[in-house]
Amino acid sequence: MTDIQSFAEKVIANVETVIVGKREAIELTLIDLLCQGHLLIEDVPGVGKTMLARSLAASLGCTMSRIQFTPDMLPSDVTGVSIFNQSNREFEFRRGPIFSQIVLADEINRATPKTQAALLEAMQEQQVTVDGITHPLAKPFMVLATQNPIEYEGTFPLPEAQLDRFLLRIRLGYPSREDEIRVLESQTLVHPVEVLKSVSNAVDVLNAQAEVKKIFVSDAIKQYIVALTEQTRAQTDVYLGASPRGSLALFRTGQALAAIRGRDFVLPDDVKALVPCCLGHRLILGPAARLQDLNVDTVLEELMEKVPVPGADLVYSQNT
Repeated sequence: MTDIQSFAEKVIANVETVIVGKREAIELTLIDLLCQGHLLIEDVPGVGKTMLARSLAASLGCTMSRIQFTPDMLPSDVTGVSIFNQSNREFEFRRGPIFSQIVLADEINRATPKTQAALLEAMQEQQVTVDGITHPLAKPFMVLATQNPIEYEGTFPLPEAQLDRFLLRIRLGYPSREDEIRVLESQTLVHPVEVLKSVSNAVDVLNAQAEVKKIFVSDAIKQYIVALTEQTRAQTDVYLGASPRGSLALFRTGQALAAIRGRDFVLPDDVKALVPCCLGHRLILGPAARLQDLNVDTVLEELMEKVPVPGADLVYSQNT
């Protein structure tokens, strides 16, 4: 798995020249891409959400498009539209911004549910159907959606069906004082993303995606993953627990995390590290939790303490 590890190190180091002090977030973004998933970035404006998408696309040599969602946007503004050509008397399909390898869906919760739903087929099946004709999307394909968790005026919360389509949800957070000074110094003359060069290409990404699926996951780890998701459904503070898609998310991301750390097998620590960003957005807390001022992160911490971690001897014996 040294090939995937070296690939990941190159990409992460390149993105870090733009996104300063956020290695964990960059690593999670790359894990999402290696698992052929989609990413939801939930944070306040100005912390680098857009720059993360731009620098990732530039580092991988992939095409990128940005969709700025607004309440008056129509589904055809995302997918594209058929236009009648007067010269040849035929309809021609004009592709929308969804036809790109890295798609930044900026402020996705500002669009109406009808427009938000235009992304569902693309995210799940990597294709778009317009006027009964199906158009395949480019590979690799990844949607990075952003939303502001503070401002709710003029927004339409994402439905559970759409939240469940995102493999991971992450937050960037504010930088430290030292990192913020480095950001100021790096942009004195020109923004670093403008001169960022690619260190990989789309073929390397597709090869890495195929290799990640070969990472060994023991029966003990599989049972641990399912036990965690089952516990979300049994937790008294949780109104709606994670679906089997949550188990698949932990399974795939665990493989990717192990690969970029140079291992060909998954450890329980890999799974535990990914629980908050894999399952957090898939849970709905009950009224009792809100009265106790509990948040999803606290509930997940309590949940992980209840589920026994498989012993190392069992994990390694199944690996050998």
